[in-house]
Amino acid sequence: MTTASRLPDPYGSGDGANLADILERVLDKGIVIAGDIRINLLDIELLTIKLRLIVASVDKAKEMGIDWWESDPSLSSGARRDELARENAELRERLARLEQLEQGRVREEEAP
Repeated sequence: MTTASRLPDPYGSGDGANLADILERVLDKGIVIAGDIRINLLDIELLTIKLRLIVASVDKAKEMGIDWWESDPSLSSGARRDELARENAELRERLARLEQLEQGRVREEEAP
């Protein structure tokens, strides 16, 4: 008789749900954790922190209307390209205005 057969399986391959199943369910359905922290001194509110945490898959988040990462340039290459294109257009406009101002100055200096 060996004692190894009596020890529980460390990876949870029994009848219960394992971590992958639980994670799949949470990501499929989504979970919201909300809380507020308030610091008061003599009935004077000094600080309020509102915490909201949503854990969900990308598809579920989009289904709920949450897609802020698509417009964040640090997270999305498409948003980065859009930001660069907008910045490029602004710089071209500024350059055109500066060139017009410079041409106007040159004409004023040339006029007698």
